Amino acid sequence: MLSVFLTGGTGFFGKNILRKLQSDVKLTILSRNPENFINEFPELIKGHEVSFVKGDIRDFKLPPDLVFDYVIHGATEASAKLEKENPQEMYSVIVDGTKHLLKQITGRGIKRLLFISSGGVYGQQPADLSNIPETYPPSPITYYGKGKLEAERLCVASGIASVIARCFAFVGPYLPLDTHFAIGNFILNGLKNDPIIIKGDGRPYRSYMYADDLINWLWSILLKGKVGEIYNVGSEEAISIADLARLVSSCFTDKPEVKILGIPTQNPKLITQNYSIEPLTTSHEPLKPERYVPSTQKPQSELGLTLRTNLKDAILETIVWNTKLFKIKS
Repeated sequence: MLSVFLTGGTGFFGKNILRKLQSDVKLTILSRNPENFINEFPELIKGHEVSFVKGDIRDFKLPPDLVFDYVIHGATEASAKLEKENPQEMYSVIVDGTKHLLKQITGRGIKRLLFISSGGVYGQQPADLSNIPETYPPSPITYYGKGKLEAERLCVASGIASVIARCFAFVGPYLPLDTHFAIGNFILNGLKNDPIIIKGDGRPYRSYMYADDLINWLWSILLKGKVGEIYNVGSEEAISIADLARLVSSCFTDKPEVKILGIPTQNPKLITQNYSIEPLTTSHEPLKPERYVPSTQKPQSELGLTLRTNLKDAILETIVWNTKLFKIKS
């Protein structure tokens, strides 16, 4: 029996870990409100050996008699709202929460710690770099990314055998459809029979991994990843936001209309100060599209990991799952 302590167990990652939980895993989840979670998501608990520790990541206390061999630390998922409204709180939850977790688990004979980090630690991906590798120097531009990078350092320096998963973008069951995730917003538009709205120009590139693949990769990195190493987690197949919207539309019977509201950002280079002279090169060339796409050659070559679900099938599976949920709620 594999015994695991999980933080962040009630978010997208945690719910999918529970959804795909094997019978030989005993899971203890840290939650601020276990009762609410059990009442709202009984299907995730039923049939599994799951228990809870009640508390906040920054001040919880582990029961002295609680025994586990592995830790998955996924507390604090990306939140555009918290990043905007209280970035210091975002940073504190990640960094102070990690410090407190490490203090709580030190001396308990933990075999492995998996820290769920983010591709956000890299900062702005160069537009001419198709896939960003683990060797790219981190330069985070958000409090979320800065917090994750510092938490990585804390885990590796803790003396506990730690591995890092830098996670990118995902789709699947339990993905919030009404937050800052474009693919979730598009699916929600389709479920409501509304036009699929792109507020920007649709040119940025993203890639998406299905939740089932995500969970397979996380377990493999936890159990087989090299101690102290970092592994990107995500898909290498880039798609523009506009093409993503069209792909989501094609997955619905009614094929909702795709509306792009923004215009391409123009290159602001100053060619000449004499505005009566026609420049030899136009200053109105669109900037290269922004990218957020990982290289996953390292986990593929070292751990033999692959993607089993292509993007269209991942979207279809997510639509089917949410359609059932919509019917239950209505």
